[in-house]
Amino acid sequence: MIQSNDGAAPAAVRDAGDGIRRIIDNVRSIISIDERKMEHLLAARLAGGHVILADSHGVGKTSLAKALAASIRWPAAAESDQGVAIDHFSRIQCTVDLLPQDILGFNRYDIASGAFSFMRGPLFAHFVLCDEINLLTPKTQGSFLQAMEEQAVTVEGTTYRLPDPFFIIATMNLKGAHLFPLPVPQLDRFMIQISLGYPSSVEEERIVRQHGQEDAWDRLAPVVSCDELISWQRMVDRIFIHDEVVAYLVECVRLTRRHPAVETGASPRTGVKLSRLARALALVRGEAFVTIDLAKEVLAPGVSHRLLLEDTAGDARAVIDEVRSTVRADRIPARAG
Repeated sequence: MIQSNDGAAPAAVRDAGDGIRRIIDNVRSIISIDERKMEHLLAARLAGGHVILADSHGVGKTSLAKALAASIRWPAAAESDQGVAIDHFSRIQCTVDLLPQDILGFNRYDIASGAFSFMRGPLFAHFVLCDEINLLTPKTQGSFLQAMEEQAVTVEGTTYRLPDPFFIIATMNLKGAHLFPLPVPQLDRFMIQISLGYPSSVEEERIVRQHGQEDAWDRLAPVVSCDELISWQRMVDRIFIHDEVVAYLVECVRLTRRHPAVETGASPRTGVKLSRLARALALVRGEAFVTIDLAKEVLAPGVSHRLLLEDTAGDARAVIDEVRSTVRADRIPARAG
């Protein structure tokens, strides 16, 4: 393999992959989740993106987010550069009456001091679980956009930086009353959308047997440090991706705009996100380069939620499968280096 001069050293990448594997094993010790989906979720995190879990009720979405946050060794006390306290994990239970200030925070007037003080919202955390995001009204849904794109929030003219790492896992109901579907431009801000799905019968029996037993959660301990997580984030940009792999991803994105079943295809932002996601997934697996098979793998979780179909009952992943089979990849080196 030909490695670029500023590429990540293979030994460092393998070490990162081993560390990330410890997180995966730690979470899967108490949560029933497909290993590949767990890899995709962590790749989105390392790539600086956010995740939508589109699922039915009661499949472990909240437990997954808690277990992931609990796998990181956080500083004892954390504050932003502006002195705002930072939580390790925060959960927002979305309802139709939630307002933007309930998410972001607000300025409160103190009569005694005659001054305003900022009361932080639940977004000021490293890991934020936004439960049932499509119960929020469009105005409140929009309050997440700046946080997701700029890692900051602005309240009454003052901009506050959010912590690093900063990760939103948003769950989305598939069916139900009083739902406000997220518009495509907002879905476009999420790096991937995955579904945990129902566990196997064996796993479901284990879940029932373990219900009410706290031993597993008591044994759950951090396996990597916050500093390690940040260093792996920075390593993503040094994972090598061949120009032909980039061209393949871009062509797949462009084809979604011409597909007869698609009303609105993937935006140019999608290619940027896919490139970072592919490099992050390579890092998760301890590889210093992106293969064409890995590039194909990120298409479904990274693109399907960004498509607006002509038929609301259509299958976006079927469109992705068709696009993936249409674009030639035989000219791309097997090891992409």
